[in-house]
Amino acid sequence: MRGPSWLRPPADANDLVAPLWSTTARKVDGVLEVGGVALPDLVAQHGSPAYVLDEADFRARAGAFRDAFAAYDVYYAGKAFLSTAVARWVAEEGLFLDVCSGGELTVAERGGVPMERVGFHGNNKSAEELTRAVRLGVGRIIVDSFHEIDRLAAITEELGATARVMVRVTAGVEAHTHEYIATAHEDQKFGFSITSGDALEAVRRVLAAPGLEARGLHSHIGSQIFDSSGFEVAARRVLALHARIATELGVELPEMDLGGGFGIAYTTQDDPSRPDKLAAEMTQIVEHECRALGIARPHLSIEPGRAIVGPAMCTVYEVGTVKQVHLDGGAVRTYVSVDGGMSDNIRTALYDADYSCTLASRASDAPPVLARVVGKHCEAGDIVVKDEFVPGDVAPGDLLAVPGTGAYCRSMASNYNHALRPPVVAVRDGSARVVVRRETVDDLLATDVGDQ
Repeated sequence: MRGPSWLRPPADANDLVAPLWSTTARKVDGVLEVGGVALPDLVAQHGSPAYVLDEADFRARAGAFRDAFAAYDVYYAGKAFLSTAVARWVAEEGLFLDVCSGGELTVAERGGVPMERVGFHGNNKSAEELTRAVRLGVGRIIVDSFHEIDRLAAITEELGATARVMVRVTAGVEAHTHEYIATAHEDQKFGFSITSGDALEAVRRVLAAPGLEARGLHSHIGSQIFDSSGFEVAARRVLALHARIATELGVELPEMDLGGGFGIAYTTQDDPSRPDKLAAEMTQIVEHECRALGIARPHLSIEPGRAIVGPAMCTVYEVGTVKQVHLDGGAVRTYVSVDGGMSDNIRTALYDADYSCTLASRASDAPPVLARVVGKHCEAGDIVVKDEFVPGDVAPGDLLAVPGTGAYCRSMASNYNHALRPPVVAVRDGSARVVVRRETVDDLLATDVGDQ
């Protein structure tokens, strides 16, 4: 069975492909260690599947963005993965925090993030969510519709408060990514169109509302982006609108957010940029456009999420069954079934995402075979890793680990087939601690009130 053209058989199926893993991941006699903790020991204590979060790696990546973008405000995009521990790490590393629901706002508050360092996203924030954000003194609210501007203006008037506001705009840029995560083209739910004139009108309405303080424009072109070309086009269009606002409305907005979406390496086909390279290129783009327009550079912010937490987490599973399926033409596909699946990682099914994996519990002398790692759910599309080489003697009871699962896997996890969501176990300096516990059957049934 042949896999995709970019996937090459390894010389040794025991080896780790370092760019796909957190910086503390290593193998000792074939056993995968993360943060100095051997995964078989972690599973023996906490069970499987489990998300393994490398705290030192998370903090290092957060610090790399903070330092590279020192002249920016760096907002960690909490939708990638958020817990009270992560919220605390974000604050301790000097980052801001972006949330997009009342629940995420609650986690930010519980995690001790100063509210003035929180941004609140979302295309349909409720009156209750907006009221709470205003009362808490959230640093900025990113408005996404005319209805929301009116709703927020009414709330600030009722509370006698002021809300700092950014206007989300769509720049008409098609990021080179999956349709569902490209967010700056015109035909989608987010933001105000620049080309239609809605964006300019939105700013006009914000400026006219006594309780709203217009801080700037916000643009986000998509996710899993590897080059700055899309940012260049978007920055040009958003800065042109920024200049037009100054000319036509007489207001020079002080800020601009360029969004996030910076990619990570899920497999060997991915080649993400370093934070310092991104910072240099994006700053050069903005400064060039500002000079061309004859305007001062606004204070900039960005919103990395996946690029910080994605590589910092892996998921460990136990193998349950292995079978060889004979296909037309004599090909054979090896299916390795694990004790999780689309309930803990929906991205393969939803986005056709690619992942890698490695045997985590022992060394093997067997030659590598191309395998498909699948979950235990009642769906043919329940695939965790579409294609990867694993040792040919992989067997029930072995542990497999999948790198790059920090972004969106736990955030988008579900109870499909009444599965229990796995724990998040943070590891550092040889110790492991649970930061999000495993769900229990009692949790699962807590909302099931029965036939009353």
